[in-house]
Amino acid sequence: MKVYTGMDPRIPLRDVAAHARRAEAAGYDGLQVSETVHDAFALALLALEHTERIVVRTSVALAFARSPMLTAYTAWDLARFSGGRFHLGLGTQIKQNIEDRYGMPWSEPAARMREYVGAVQAAFGTFRTGERPAFHGEHYRITRMQPYFNPGPDEDTPAPPIYLGGVNRRMCALAGEVADGFVTHPTNSSPRYLTEICLPGLAQGAASRAQPRTLDLIAGTQVIAGATHAELDAERERQRRLFAFLYSTPAYRRTLELYGWADLQDRLAHMIRRDQWDDLHAVVTDEVLDTLVPMALYEDLPELILGRWGALAAGVTVPLPANPDHDGRVAEVVKALQSAD
Repeated sequence: MKVYTGMDPRIPLRDVAAHARRAEAAGYDGLQVSETVHDAFALALLALEHTERIVVRTSVALAFARSPMLTAYTAWDLARFSGGRFHLGLGTQIKQNIEDRYGMPWSEPAARMREYVGAVQAAFGTFRTGERPAFHGEHYRITRMQPYFNPGPDEDTPAPPIYLGGVNRRMCALAGEVADGFVTHPTNSSPRYLTEICLPGLAQGAASRAQPRTLDLIAGTQVIAGATHAELDAERERQRRLFAFLYSTPAYRRTLELYGWADLQDRLAHMIRRDQWDDLHAVVTDEVLDTLVPMALYEDLPELILGRWGALAAGVTVPLPANPDHDGRVAEVVKALQSAD
């Protein structure tokens, strides 16, 4: 099993290098960088520059906020710079954020993402061979590439693998059809969600491929971990607040529906509309939290993760501890997961 970690989305840029080096020293296979208050590609560049071994994956960069050619240029540069250690993870975000936060147009996300991936792949092909691109779609058209603007031809640089992130079955099916891998959102990584929605969707898409291939599924797992019971208690309450914020988004309600808790998402969304941000956590019960965000001391964490996700995903995410003094404990967890059959 591959083991990845992430980082605080609000991490200062000056601290990214140290965080990436910690992840590499702890033995992780890779570092996943999100796009919230920083540009995901800027974070990835810093992490790649200050590491030598680990994969760095955007998880995920927002596709609809940038042109596919601009994304292709950046991804190609990062792959070349790192000797192939960069993986391009793409996601859609929600309609309100794309239109009202980024000021970009929105349309049906699965169909548009299909075109976006095709356009990026067409650009990669042009960079590799030097041939003119010929991509024609409803949303994107890429047909021009003068030699002056082409970073290739370069057949020695492998095109970065493309991963998709998403929460519904249509996006899972699209990933199975056009992507190299799929990264689940933390709110949609429970074993039940993977079994009932994600894996069937990936299989549906994979069945339409001309050439069968194995898709790399990375579960964006949520766990509460610590070295002591006191640390677990503190982290549990932090996770309760994060859980409440994440599930206040209607797009992430599918997991709650599977467990019969759709009314919780309705309550959280209602509180958001009334600006009751500081009260959200109070409606997340212990039953809900224990079911969807399991808890374990570091020495018990490998057994917990393997029991829930070992048979379902090729990789999982395990957080680096807030206290660097505990990195050795996490390194043992990472090693145990990597060596599991």
